[in-house]
Amino acid sequence: MTEYEAPGDPGADRYDAVVLAGGAARRLGGADKPGVRVGGRALLDRVLTACAGAATTVVVADPRPTTRPVMWAREEPSGAGPVAALDAGLRRTTAGYVVVLSADLPFLEEGTVRRLLAALRASGAEGAVLTDPEGRDQPLVAAYRSAALRRELARLATEHDHLAGLPLRRLVAGLGLTRISDPVASFDCDTWDDIAAARTRIREHGHVLDEWISAVKDELGIDLDVDTGVLLDLARDAAHGVARPAAPLTTFLVGYAAAQAQGGPEAVAEAARKAAALALRWADEEAAEAKPDAG
Repeated sequence: MTEYEAPGDPGADRYDAVVLAGGAARRLGGADKPGVRVGGRALLDRVLTACAGAATTVVVADPRPTTRPVMWAREEPSGAGPVAALDAGLRRTTAGYVVVLSADLPFLEEGTVRRLLAALRASGAEGAVLTDPEGRDQPLVAAYRSAALRRELARLATEHDHLAGLPLRRLVAGLGLTRISDPVASFDCDTWDDIAAARTRIREHGHVLDEWISAVKDELGIDLDVDTGVLLDLARDAAHGVARPAAPLTTFLVGYAAAQAQGGPEAVAEAARKAAALALRWADEEAAEAKPDAG
């Protein structure tokens, strides 16, 4: 029998995250699904970015390199299924709320995680789950009250004398749930066709720039959120008012200046404003010299 011990008093507003990343991926021919790359980033890293606000993130799988620091756990026995994996991850958390995610969600964003937590807190429910386009619950894209999960895990362990092999629906059936819809965030990658569809979507015109910026920030370990429109306007002004190669060099210098000032998005915006004003003054001088009466 699995004995369940709850940790100490959880924080009232913090949340932890448990990411299940140890499945067999049979529909992918046994491939390492969490490590499959979409937009140059491993699926697991994309999910870790979405729950970057967690106080503690536990990944239930064998350890591997990740772009963000995590704790590792493993269900016993290995491959015992999602309920046993969730139990193993939850034991390493202490917050009053826990976000539970699978590691194959290429379009999950931090905004969706915040929506789940807000729905959970506002509703008084024991869990807030995402629904897919067909209205089906996705219990591995959800936020739960930790105490409620522990209660149901303890109940299942008592009833079955183990958690291995139990379906996830047995666990969530005992919880009072509220639901939110997000057809894009609920998209998961079970097959190679799903992977191909995800890779195609991120290169579409309406998504490619945001995807690229997110990928670069992950690669460089940057959490800074800036107004990309400001930087694009600056690049345009530098390219048109000075010379085309001035665009990337100017935006680099703006970022460097903001870093030197140890500032956040406001420092980037201020440096961009100064550089854009300089580019316009440069262009004005050139226009003035081109006039017959410039002297």
